[in-house]
Amino acid sequence: MKIIETPLKDLLIIDPQVFKDERGYFYESYNQEKFFKAGIRDVFVQDNQSLSQKNVVRGLHFQHPPYAQAKLVRVIKGSVYDVVVDLRKDSPTYGQSFGIELTEENFLMLYVPVGFAHGFATLQDNTIFAYKCSAFYNKASEDTILWNDPTLNIDWKVQNPILSEKDKQGKLFQHFQSPF
Repeated sequence: MKIIETPLKDLLIIDPQVFKDERGYFYESYNQEKFFKAGIRDVFVQDNQSLSQKNVVRGLHFQHPPYAQAKLVRVIKGSVYDVVVDLRKDSPTYGQSFGIELTEENFLMLYVPVGFAHGFATLQDNTIFAYKCSAFYNKASEDTILWNDPTLNIDWKVQNPILSEKDKQGKLFQHFQSPF
């Protein structure tokens, strides 16, 4: 497993060791001991999975403390353009975004610490996206930054995105008061 730093402090790309042969492949998508040795000390308590068609945008989501979540995200089938925004007001990268393509072929995972908003755009039909969370879902603490916020200027890599009503109503970043 390789740990790759990103331009955003504490946000990490995980490149697992994949063993391939004529039968297919095998890899550890999570090993607590290895992750702890790499400095990722979150204890994950909930696994989530979604199925989305091409051009679906989900995000930018996060939960307020004390229900804030670190996430370990990956694609099981298909591909996404995964995006995070640093919401930690004391961070040198506050308000900056990072995007990466996660696919069933590249096996990459992204470790998203507490204090980031997260979202993704599906690049293929029938994409299966999976993620571990360090805190349980709490509806009262969920929040959304507007996916196409002009201040953030994120290129989601899709045309004519399909959005939920919740994601259409996200907050503008310039009016956002960070709880982190």
